Amino acid sequence: MDLTEKIAIVTGAGKGLGTAISTALVAKRAIVYGLGRNGEKLNALKSKLGKKFVPITMDVGDQKAVASWVQATFSDSYMPDILINNAGAGYFGKIDELSLDQWHEMINSNVNGLFYVTSQIVPFMKLNKDTCHILNIGSILGRTGRSEASAYCLTKYGVQGFTEALFRELRTNNIKVSCINPGSIATTFFEESGIEPHDNMIQPKDLSDLIVHVLETPENLLIDEITIRPLNPKPPQ
Repeated sequence: MDLTEKIAIVTGAGKGLGTAISTALVAKRAIVYGLGRNGEKLNALKSKLGKKFVPITMDVGDQKAVASWVQATFSDSYMPDILINNAGAGYFGKIDELSLDQWHEMINSNVNGLFYVTSQIVPFMKLNKDTCHILNIGSILGRTGRSEASAYCLTKYGVQGFTEALFRELRTNNIKVSCINPGSIATTFFEESGIEPHDNMIQPKDLSDLIVHVLETPENLLIDEITIRPLNPKPPQ
């Protein structure tokens, strides 16, 4: 796919990997609708990236808000080409110590939000004569378990299953569906669980460059799944 002037949606665009992905897509001259809950961060990113980045302050876990925005933005003459489901929440902790608020936030962001956005966008992609691409950000914890991460693993196993079923469903509609399963990324994503970012983690720019590469593959080539890990995951000495 040539990304020039392609219309992309990136959820969780206000920080971390979402910001890196949005930056990489704008550098390729795509038009990016960046969704996130923090309007101040999104507007700051627009100041940096320019008019090709359109900030949309929204919680993907709010089904009515998602549906309203999609229906007001897209039509049979203005259709999205790319959807990157990146928004998510993550907390590590013992199952009997995890709060209900943390549980509900992970389920709502990582699972419900994934469905709310994708189910609204797919009908417009089906109208698009060009090849479209849905790319879901999973995790290595969607392939293997980890102590004190049962709830988070549940959601990421869900992303994995959702992606595999969806690519089988949509491939005849000329819509690619891929799952990217990264290991630890050098962002503040898990800081509330006491996991600090460091230089040996996957760098957001490196991962966003890989995502761009997946999007730019030939139209009849589908990468359904990639797992990426840091070579040496331990903090530098």
